[in-house]
Amino acid sequence: MGNQVDKLSHLSYAEVPTVDPNGADPDDGPRIGVSYIFSNDDDELEEGSAGDGSRAADPNQEEKQFNPGEEVECAVFNRGDCIYEKRATSSSLNAYSPENLLNKCKAGDLVEFVATGQYPHWAVYVGDFQVVHLHRAEVKNSFLTDASQGRRCRIVNDFYRFKPLGADVVVQNAMEQVGLKDRELSWRNSECFAAWCRFGKREFKMGGEIRIGKQPYRFKIFVSDKHSHVLEFQSLEDMVMEKRRSDHLGRTAVLQELKGHLSRVEEAQSEPANEPEPQEHISHMLYNL
Repeated sequence: MGNQVDKLSHLSYAEVPTVDPNGADPDDGPRIGVSYIFSNDDDELEEGSAGDGSRAADPNQEEKQFNPGEEVECAVFNRGDCIYEKRATSSSLNAYSPENLLNKCKAGDLVEFVATGQYPHWAVYVGDFQVVHLHRAEVKNSFLTDASQGRRCRIVNDFYRFKPLGADVVVQNAMEQVGLKDRELSWRNSECFAAWCRFGKREFKMGGEIRIGKQPYRFKIFVSDKHSHVLEFQSLEDMVMEKRRSDHLGRTAVLQELKGHLSRVEEAQSEPANEPEPQEHISHMLYNL
């Protein structure tokens, strides 16, 4: 199978096993466990095409809308250590026009392009107004303004809490991959590629971790100041894919999805348990993938 990833449909929260109908995350309470095999995400569509395959407007024609209130606040933990965090109180969430961001970028910085209703797109700034990024199954060297495609952008060096490599090494990592495409690629999306360039961790690569045993990664979605919802994953790349799916949906849709799931869980728990629930069967199948 190599670096090719079979496309499987994403499971909705209705199919995720849980024993906590309130969605709370007490320290000593049960967790929601799930493991996925995902396809690539943000670079599947051709430029100028809509999601249904029809022709869309020129992506560079006008600035795309970005609503900061739709950002999903979340954190990621690996065996108790926080390795990623995005909260509304962070100054790192401030997004700028590409022209304004160029005044802030330094070689080796991670840049995220954002627009409401779209997957975030990540790139490595390599200097001279240029970035290296994974787009449409190819690693490309582009001008930052071209790579933005009308989206707002920001520097996201502090989202992941791994120790970064030196700026010159980050740039070298990125530039050495330019031109790779299709079967030559080792990353599922632009975020995994850019993060690998900056931190050098093999966990960002496809197959960088073996999906067996207990799920060491916990993806926590902050529902409110007092409540959160947690999913567990066996690999960092699977966790990144689910995080990006949440970013694509936006906060309103994610919370609505969780609300619908938890309502179905409450209904299921109120029924007599004469036979095993189908969710448990799905759980074991997923863990063995």
